[in-house]
Amino acid sequence: MLPRSSHRIGLPLILLGITLPSPLWAEGQIDIQQVLDEPRVYHLRHVTLHGTVRDVRSLAPYKLPNETVCYGAYLFRLEDGEATIPVAVLGICGKPVVRDPEVEDGDHVEVSATIQAPSHGGYYLSFSGLRVATDQEDVVQAVANRILPILE
Repeated sequence: MLPRSSHRIGLPLILLGITLPSPLWAEGQIDIQQVLDEPRVYHLRHVTLHGTVRDVRSLAPYKLPNETVCYGAYLFRLEDGEATIPVAVLGICGKPVVRDPEVEDGDHVEVSATIQAPSHGGYYLSFSGLRVATDQEDVVQAVANRILPILE
């Protein structure tokens, strides 16, 4: 059995019908601007980003397409001085839990994440819950696997 970690996304991604490339490898640290410049290249790739947490917002519970409800999700922006990317921390699904965000505005963090650029009908997490991206939307989002503080 996998350990329950608030930043493990394997089960929620399976429930969303998203599969990750195999083998799953982490690239070295990259700049946020690299991801934003070439979102299709980084789609579903695991990356490590460093930056400052901004605009942390807890999300209301949301439903997956199979009607399972997920709790404790939150969003924030990660800023590295030159660019900013939205980061989603997925909720814990199927079990009602209360969970406060584990980061605060101004925290300096390392985020290991899977990049999602889900145009053409992929799912992404928004302030209104789980949404399906349309061809007209240019959504790029980092889905956090692990968040670590950067000690200065």
